[in-house]
Amino acid sequence: MAIGNIEVLKVEAMVKGAVAASDYLIVLPVVTCFIFGAGLLMLRKRIDWHPWLAIPGFVLLFGIDVALLVKVAAEGPQTMMMSGWKPPFGIAFTVDLMGALFVSVAGFVALACAIYAVASISATERRYGFYPFLFLMMGGVSGAFLTGDIFNLYVWFEVLLIGSFGLLILGSEHEQLDGATKYCMLNLVGTTLFLIATGYLYGIFGTLNMADIATKAAAMPDDGAVYTLAVLYLVAFSLKAAAFPLNSWLPASYHTPRFVVSALFAGLLTKVGVYAMIRVLLMLFPPERAGLASVIAWIAGLTMLVGALGALAQTDLRRLLNYVVIAGIGTILAGLAVPSMTAVSSALSVADPATAAQSVAAPAAAVLQTGLSGSIYYALHSIVVMTGLYLAAGTAAYLAGSSSLAEMGGLWRRHPLFAALVLVLLFAVSGLPPFSGFWPKVALVRATITADMPWLAATILVSGFLMTIASARVFALAFWRPLPAIQSAASESEAARIEAETFQAPGPGRALSLVPMLGLISFVIAAGVWPEWLARLTDGAAAGVIDPAAYLSSVFGGGS
Repeated sequence: MAIGNIEVLKVEAMVKGAVAASDYLIVLPVVTCFIFGAGLLMLRKRIDWHPWLAIPGFVLLFGIDVALLVKVAAEGPQTMMMSGWKPPFGIAFTVDLMGALFVSVAGFVALACAIYAVASISATERRYGFYPFLFLMMGGVSGAFLTGDIFNLYVWFEVLLIGSFGLLILGSEHEQLDGATKYCMLNLVGTTLFLIATGYLYGIFGTLNMADIATKAAAMPDDGAVYTLAVLYLVAFSLKAAAFPLNSWLPASYHTPRFVVSALFAGLLTKVGVYAMIRVLLMLFPPERAGLASVIAWIAGLTMLVGALGALAQTDLRRLLNYVVIAGIGTILAGLAVPSMTAVSSALSVADPATAAQSVAAPAAAVLQTGLSGSIYYALHSIVVMTGLYLAAGTAAYLAGSSSLAEMGGLWRRHPLFAALVLVLLFAVSGLPPFSGFWPKVALVRATITADMPWLAATILVSGFLMTIASARVFALAFWRPLPAIQSAASESEAARIEAETFQAPGPGRALSLVPMLGLISFVIAAGVWPEWLARLTDGAAAGVIDPAAYLSSVFGGGS
């Protein structure tokens, strides 16, 4: 009898029917990364084949990502349940518009870096596993953007960290090992906090499926336990995203690996932390996020200022870019802090509480959607622009023989096309029109002012002004002024190191360094001159996170 009951329950908990072929598209980005990574590992004795197999692999990955984005944009969130178990028993891969946007842009920049690496990664570093590590890291990044299970979000964090550890120490130089130690230790602290919070969450809700958690959390009365969970996740993801005051590890480590590795890290890894913060705090615990809005606002403002002021203080191009990454994270977090509780509280002071609640609900949701849409837009912009700037820094360091601003110069006269491309990226990262960084800042300023947070809007503008000064300083010193006539012995040593680590094939290497930059800049211009297409997508993504009804329906009603 007991066995019969178990069989009945098993039948009820299993998905009936065959999985549609199109549903495999949801997991194909991860599968593609692992297949190509494993294949290149088996061909470790034929490293001359690696670039020419890896680039088609990343082209395929990007094509799958775009196909998934098109499917989600047309049909709504998609879910695939592993092993045929219905939610919440099985492990879910669920992708909504926000996840599809992030994974598509991640595939785009990974392809750009794979092309750049043909010229900038030596045969020795390929033998150490550059491309397999790159596919492993991208498998983890893709899995993090596509998973619908919070424990597996932790697992994918670990997978991408393993790949990033391998990329970080390629070359085995003392400086790299020192940076890797700092990077590894502080990221392990973050993942430990993430795991503790997830264990605590399972103890409270008895489930790890995000849709199931969102449903149960919405029905749960105000509870200090859930608030504690939200704080733990905020701390863990702030460390992953390098938000103030947990950002010291980034400028201590991101300048140590190869330029192409720094480009990947700066473009992608911190944004995975931001994505996880949006997903968990806004979709799973919205009331707790509202209670923490003022804290998030201060974190965002201080992160912007620390990043902008840090960039002004640097004399090395790559160290300067490390702080530009931090400033961008603060700008993204500003959207998570609106609408402010001040606006809600003033509305609730109306004599009729029911009327007050109705009057504030729609405007508050609209302000939050504007802010979150701006954050998602800016995150996508930052992924592309920061990747492009680090790749450009690698090329500039090779051409000038140094990455020190004190020893660079004359690049505008010697390489005008390259200098013009860098100028576009510098305008974009400063938030100047008509490039991609302008419109999300407009949305964020509008949302923060509407939410009665003028100080945060002012901080966004001040940070942008400081970033403009830092960008102008980079262009004036490294590109516009003549090359300094006298270089010290230390400069010559640095030049030798830069030449040793980048562009082993100078002739075709320079051409290959421009191809990915042109692709990235095309996005920057398209998202700036014609922002409507991306704004529509980010608005839809923000709406889907704030009101996850379609996400929940995909998991509980349409999971395959």
